[in-house]
Amino acid sequence: MRIFFIYILLFLSNAAIAQFSPAAGMPGSTAMHKDSVQWACWANNCTVNRGYMNISNQGLGPAISGTETDAVGPAADGAVLSLGDGGTATLSFPYPIGNGRGSDFAVFENAFSNTFLELAFVEVSSDGINFVRFPAVSNSDTAVQIGTFGAIDATEIHNLAGKYRYGYGTPFDLEDLKDAPGIDIENITHVRIIDVVGSINPEYCSRDSRGVIINDPWTTPFNEGGFDLDAVGVIHVLSQSAVSFTDNFKPKFYPNPIQNDLIIESDISVDYELYNLQGILINSGIVDSKLTLNCANWQSGIYMLKIGNKSHKILKI
Repeated sequence: MRIFFIYILLFLSNAAIAQFSPAAGMPGSTAMHKDSVQWACWANNCTVNRGYMNISNQGLGPAISGTETDAVGPAADGAVLSLGDGGTATLSFPYPIGNGRGSDFAVFENAFSNTFLELAFVEVSSDGINFVRFPAVSNSDTAVQIGTFGAIDATEIHNLAGKYRYGYGTPFDLEDLKDAPGIDIENITHVRIIDVVGSINPEYCSRDSRGVIINDPWTTPFNEGGFDLDAVGVIHVLSQSAVSFTDNFKPKFYPNPIQNDLIIESDISVDYELYNLQGILINSGIVDSKLTLNCANWQSGIYMLKIGNKSHKILKI
């Protein structure tokens, strides 16, 4: 009876530790490739507040690698922004992020393998002032410090950016924050990335949503120290169900995909804006009733058409 009781305790103890999505390329992984067709846009503005290369030895100074412009635009362009210990980057977008089905945006880091992972918290805001953090979980062992080039098991990490290697984004679902006060998950304007200080020393450590110390490679006393932000890609923009002007306002645009001409029709006079995937405005104006845009010279790819306050994906072939 005693042996059986011990076996049950061990089983329950193991079951209590959740196993999350595995590394990029593994079956069941939620990692999102940089070339996925799901990207609606990318962050187009960034401000950074650098952290130290080593928070326990501040005389080394802050991380200095990369610039704010290295964190905007598409992922895996060869440039990243290093945050340093506890550093932050706040990003905005050409149009708000909406709460769609499944993941709504993803954060890219530059890890060179599936196990050398530098982590960061992710927060969102609807006004750029009030931010809410995703409930992060780290089940990594905290008995021994993970060294500078140590390893992390991705299945022990949830809702922390940096979970996947270079070229693969860690996705986040705004539905996780549906009960959070102070934000509108249908209208997210800013995303904030905050480096996890991976020390297990309580004087410097970062803790997950349960108060558990997060153990990740530390120290990283280099110019490139801390989380290396590559990009933030958006999957869902402002909800397609959002009402623009009146409930009867139903603009039309066709064909989609387009080849030579894009036709936009509206029963009221309305502004339109057209952005490429880099978040750059390439065309804008007013639709009075019907407008034809010549798209023959556009590059093939996905564009975002904003009519009033509604956004729509357009594919050029």
